[in-house]
Amino acid sequence: MSTSTRRILLDPTGLTPSPLTPPVSKSDAQRALVLGHLTGAWPLPSVQAESDEDLPADVRVLRRGVEALRLPAGPVRDVDCADGGAPFRILATQAAVTPGVRVRLTGTPRLGERPHGPLFTSLKDALGPAGLTLVEGTPWPVELTAPTDTSRVAPVFRVPGSQSSQYASSLLLGCAALYLRERRAWSVEIEGTLTSAGYLELTVAWLERFGFDLQKSEARYSVSGYTPPPSVPSLPGDWSSLGYLLLVAWKSGGTVERADPASAHPDQAILRLIEQVGLRTAPAGQPHTLKVTGRPEQGLRASGKECPDLLPTLAALACVLPAPSTLTDVGILRLKESDRLEGIRALVAAYGGTSDLRGELLHLTPPASPPARFEMDSQGDHRLAMTAATLSVLSGAPLVLTGPECVEKSFPGFWRQLSRSGARISESP
Repeated sequence: MSTSTRRILLDPTGLTPSPLTPPVSKSDAQRALVLGHLTGAWPLPSVQAESDEDLPADVRVLRRGVEALRLPAGPVRDVDCADGGAPFRILATQAAVTPGVRVRLTGTPRLGERPHGPLFTSLKDALGPAGLTLVEGTPWPVELTAPTDTSRVAPVFRVPGSQSSQYASSLLLGCAALYLRERRAWSVEIEGTLTSAGYLELTVAWLERFGFDLQKSEARYSVSGYTPPPSVPSLPGDWSSLGYLLLVAWKSGGTVERADPASAHPDQAILRLIEQVGLRTAPAGQPHTLKVTGRPEQGLRASGKECPDLLPTLAALACVLPAPSTLTDVGILRLKESDRLEGIRALVAAYGGTSDLRGELLHLTPPASPPARFEMDSQGDHRLAMTAATLSVLSGAPLVLTGPECVEKSFPGFWRQLSRSGARISESP
């Protein structure tokens, strides 16, 4: 939970058509950074081209962690993962497969509360016989000492898929490191149903772009070969961030840049999901530039299994639709940077709408009319902050937001982009 007391007033009146630009995709950048490190494409050109001011905090965290792993052999390396769930899980595996390295990982209290046990168990089961030691604090630090030789253990990680696809993605990137060192196939076997499967497919896509051969079945992914690619792949815009910008651009009449419809990112589903309600996207001149048109005609339905990070954004849209909406498979939202499920419900209530949670179904009903203004505490969660701001723009209702700085995690330039669209942002007492 955030302890921030900073408050801003967002006044969305007076919007003007402007081109809006997302940051690089943090999900893509995290995978590409690890693969660039493993294959010798370091520093990664498309990350270097971004200023630190515009680079998502999670990407900076992971980059610092990889730089620590690249240091010459020596004393324990300290890596602060802040509140980055994906960076922490990816770095834990990369530390475990870097011969002889000793790493001490720390993070925020909230990151320590999030579930990591299945990943730790998988690492210990596979690499413990080779000499991996992993000691958990309460919750910090997590200390790992990697084995120097893994050639005699069975080349497979087994992990449950129900809580997070990040475990499988982290382990599959570990398989790439082990394949390059041992030149034998390493596999990830997933037990049960995999949640957020699109993010594992994104990991697979990046492995293939960097030249790795993969064998895939329903529950097993194996890294079995490697051929250097002719060039280092570039990074796309962030589809999670594009979700907010597309809705803002629809309201302001502007356009959105860096929107590649061919992206493998799960949140590219925003293009299809907004079509449910009557909105359409179309090319707007320059490559990967889109414009949104149309008028809402009905409610929407979306699943947390497909695109969990889009659900808050879609909840904001649901609040201005002419009929109720339903979000399904929402339990996964409780395990994010905050309890994002309760955060959505708090936002809907603050706006004057109602929510009805029944198991894994969340029904959202918009108010008869928007409030004169509404207030929201981000709870230190970047997606809740940007969702509240998006709702303010969509409805025209001014917003008082506590804790706006948390957007640095994934979209450092978010408030600049809103200002570019004509929204006025000022400090609120």
